[in-house]
Amino acid sequence: MGSAKHVLMDMLAQIKKVVARGKNDGEFQRQLLLLLYELLEMVRDGGLKALDQHVESPEESEVFKKYPMILGERKLTAFLVDNFRLMAMGRITSHELEGMLDQEIEAIEGEFLQPSKSLGKIAEAMPGFGILAAVLGIVTTMGSIGGSVAEVGVQVAGAMVGTFMGILFCYGFLDTLAGAIVQRVKSEMSAFECVKVVLCAQVAGKPTLLAVDAGRKLIQLEVKPSFATLESWITKLRTN
Repeated sequence: MGSAKHVLMDMLAQIKKVVARGKNDGEFQRQLLLLLYELLEMVRDGGLKALDQHVESPEESEVFKKYPMILGERKLTAFLVDNFRLMAMGRITSHELEGMLDQEIEAIEGEFLQPSKSLGKIAEAMPGFGILAAVLGIVTTMGSIGGSVAEVGVQVAGAMVGTFMGILFCYGFLDTLAGAIVQRVKSEMSAFECVKVVLCAQVAGKPTLLAVDAGRKLIQLEVKPSFATLESWITKLRTN
């Protein structure tokens, strides 16, 4: 009740991602790095204006269509194309761009973490609901205080189950799930950090491969490809 509708929708979407665990992170990182490489090569050959048709309608871009996992992440795609537009509007230094991107990433991360915060508050409330269930059970038991010991015992046991369920849902499910969402958000934010570093390196005048490799280093360790792997991907892309 205390959460906005879009927060609840995001919460359901993130819970599905955590439970499914179906995302191929290695393939996702490959598509991200190759997309950045292709876009930067276009900038090198024709300037930022060469990207106009791609950043204005990424869903219709032949370059973006080659990388459906990136195109499916709408917020990441919007972050990428919006900042290419920003770079095309006028001259901007790498330090100025880095400062703006840091602020934007901080805002995006805060939005991504809001569902986990709301879920954490629900988890914190569960023991309280368990206590309320126990108190209500004891109150109803008082009406049978003159009955048999067995009957009273069953009702007291039922009251205690309320407390047990509240604690179980808090620490066994909801709090753990909120923590898993936070970990997944941190993993997703590494893609935004990768894009930021690549764009800043491009504005600073670094060669395309060096700029993309700078972004590769920001990818989380468990899914980060080696430089040799990145080179093999790019070589294969050039030959196709």
